Amino acid sequence: MKKILCFFVFFSSLTLVSYAQSGDEKQVTAAVETFKKAMISRDKNLLESITADELSYGHSSGKVEDKTAFVNGVLNDPIHFNEIDLQDQTIRLAGNTAIVRHAFNAKTTNNGKPGEVKIRNLLIWQKQKGQWKLLARQAFKVPVP
Repeated sequence: MKKILCFFVFFSSLTLVSYAQSGDEKQVTAAVETFKKAMISRDKNLLESITADELSYGHSSGKVEDKTAFVNGVLNDPIHFNEIDLQDQTIRLAGNTAIVRHAFNAKTTNNGKPGEVKIRNLLIWQKQKGQWKLLARQAFKVPVP
Protein backbone atom coordinates (compact mmCIF):
# COMPACT_ATOMS: atom_id res chain seq x y z
CA MET A 1 0.00 0.00 0.00
CA LYS A 2 2.84 2.39 0.83
CA LYS A 3 4.38 1.78 -2.61
CA ILE A 4 1.09 2.60 -4.30
CA LEU A 5 0.72 5.77 -2.21
CA CYS A 6 4.31 6.82 -2.96
CA PHE A 7 3.77 6.18 -6.67
CA PHE A 8 0.55 8.22 -6.61
CA VAL A 9 2.24 11.14 -4.80
CA PHE A 10 5.21 11.04 -7.19
CA PHE A 11 2.98 10.89 -10.30
CA SER A 12 0.76 13.71 -8.97
CA SER A 13 3.76 15.94 -8.34
CA LEU A 14 5.00 15.36 -11.89
CA THR A 15 1.57 16.24 -13.24
CA LEU A 16 1.50 19.47 -11.21
CA VAL A 17 4.98 20.47 -12.42
CA SER A 18 3.96 19.77 -16.01
CA TYR A 19 0.77 21.78 -15.58
CA ALA A 20 2.68 24.72 -14.05
CA GLN A 21 5.14 24.75 -16.94
CA SER A 22 2.42 24.73 -19.55
CA GLY A 23 0.70 27.52 -17.61
CA ASP A 24 3.91 29.57 -17.66
CA GLU A 25 4.34 28.91 -21.37
CA LYS A 26 0.83 30.20 -21.97
CA GLN A 27 1.60 33.29 -19.89
CA VAL A 28 4.81 33.94 -21.84
CA THR A 29 2.94 33.50 -25.13
CA ALA A 30 0.35 36.03 -23.92
CA ALA A 31 3.12 38.43 -22.84
CA VAL A 32 4.72 38.22 -26.31
CA GLU A 33 1.33 38.98 -27.88
CA THR A 34 0.82 41.93 -25.51
CA PHE A 35 4.27 43.23 -26.42
CA LYS A 36 3.46 42.90 -30.13
CA LYS A 37 0.19 44.81 -29.68
CA ALA A 38 1.97 47.52 -27.68
CA MET A 39 4.48 48.00 -30.51
CA ILE A 40 1.72 48.32 -33.12
CA SER A 41 -0.48 50.63 -31.04
CA ARG A 42 2.46 52.65 -29.67
CA ASP A 43 0.88 52.37 -26.23
CA LYS A 44 3.39 53.91 -23.81
CA ASN A 45 1.76 52.52 -20.67
CA LEU A 46 1.57 49.02 -22.12
CA LEU A 47 5.18 49.17 -23.37
CA GLU A 48 6.37 50.27 -19.94
CA SER A 49 4.30 47.68 -18.09
CA ILE A 50 5.46 44.70 -20.19
CA THR A 51 9.19 45.56 -20.11
CA ALA A 52 11.59 45.21 -17.18
CA ASP A 53 13.28 48.30 -15.79
CA GLU A 54 16.61 46.59 -16.62
CA LEU A 55 15.67 46.12 -20.30
CA SER A 56 18.46 45.69 -22.84
CA TYR A 57 16.92 46.00 -26.30
CA GLY A 58 19.18 45.11 -29.24
CA HIS A 59 18.24 46.05 -32.79
CA SER A 60 19.36 44.14 -35.88
CA SER A 61 21.53 47.15 -36.75
CA GLY A 62 23.57 46.59 -33.59
CA LYS A 63 22.07 49.55 -31.72
CA VAL A 64 21.29 48.73 -28.06
CA GLU A 65 18.78 50.68 -25.97
CA ASP A 66 17.68 50.75 -22.36
CA LYS A 67 14.01 50.84 -21.42
CA THR A 68 13.61 54.61 -21.68
CA ALA A 69 15.32 54.83 -25.08
CA PHE A 70 13.34 51.85 -26.39
CA VAL A 71 9.95 53.26 -25.34
CA ASN A 72 10.80 56.73 -26.67
CA GLY A 73 11.98 55.15 -29.92
CA VAL A 74 8.70 53.30 -30.46
CA LEU A 75 6.71 56.44 -29.69
CA ASN A 76 8.77 58.86 -31.79
CA ASP A 77 10.39 56.84 -34.58
CA PRO A 78 9.14 57.63 -38.10
CA ILE A 79 8.86 53.85 -38.66
CA HIS A 80 5.46 52.59 -37.57
CA PHE A 81 4.60 48.90 -37.31
CA ASN A 82 1.23 48.33 -38.99
CA GLU A 83 1.25 44.52 -38.74
CA ILE A 84 3.58 42.10 -36.98
CA ASP A 85 3.53 38.39 -37.80
CA LEU A 86 5.57 36.11 -35.53
CA GLN A 87 6.42 32.69 -36.94
CA ASP A 88 8.25 29.58 -35.77
CA GLN A 89 8.09 30.69 -32.14
CA THR A 90 9.71 28.51 -29.50
CA ILE A 91 9.62 28.99 -25.74
CA ARG A 92 12.01 27.35 -23.28
CA LEU A 93 11.54 27.81 -19.58
CA ALA A 94 14.37 27.88 -17.04
CA GLY A 95 12.94 28.71 -13.62
CA ASN A 96 11.67 32.29 -13.66
CA THR A 97 13.26 32.92 -17.06
CA ALA A 98 11.85 32.20 -20.51
CA ILE A 99 13.86 32.09 -23.73
CA VAL A 100 11.76 32.95 -26.77
CA ARG A 101 12.86 32.78 -30.39
CA HIS A 102 10.83 33.63 -33.48
CA ALA A 103 10.83 35.05 -36.97
CA PHE A 104 9.57 38.65 -36.92
CA ASN A 105 7.87 39.74 -40.13
CA ALA A 106 6.30 43.17 -40.17
CA LYS A 107 4.61 45.59 -42.52
CA THR A 108 5.70 49.12 -41.76
CA THR A 109 5.25 52.70 -42.75
CA ASN A 110 8.32 54.95 -42.78
CA ASN A 111 7.42 58.60 -43.30
CA GLY A 112 4.34 57.50 -45.23
CA LYS A 113 6.19 54.96 -47.39
CA PRO A 114 5.28 51.27 -47.00
CA GLY A 115 8.01 48.83 -46.07
CA GLU A 116 8.76 45.42 -44.62
CA VAL A 117 10.95 44.07 -41.85
CA LYS A 118 12.08 40.44 -41.82
CA ILE A 119 14.35 39.53 -38.93
CA ARG A 120 14.72 36.93 -36.19
CA ASN A 121 14.54 37.68 -32.49
CA LEU A 122 15.84 36.22 -29.27
CA LEU A 123 13.85 37.48 -26.28
CA ILE A 124 14.56 36.84 -22.61
CA TRP A 125 11.54 37.14 -20.33
CA GLN A 126 11.75 37.15 -16.55
CA LYS A 127 8.93 36.55 -14.11
CA GLN A 128 8.91 39.52 -11.75
CA LYS A 129 6.31 39.69 -8.97
CA GLY A 130 4.14 37.16 -10.82
CA GLN A 131 4.26 38.95 -14.21
CA TRP A 132 6.41 38.11 -17.23
CA LYS A 133 8.54 41.11 -18.26
CA LEU A 134 10.80 41.50 -21.28
CA LEU A 135 14.33 41.66 -19.86
CA ALA A 136 16.37 41.46 -23.07
CA ARG A 137 15.87 41.28 -26.81
CA GLN A 138 18.35 40.81 -29.61
CA ALA A 139 17.27 41.01 -33.23
CA PHE A 140 19.42 39.76 -36.08
CA LYS A 141 19.18 39.72 -39.84
CA VAL A 142 18.78 36.43 -41.63
CA PRO A 143 21.20 35.97 -44.51
CA VAL A 144 19.47 35.66 -47.87
CA PRO A 145 20.60 32.46 -49.66
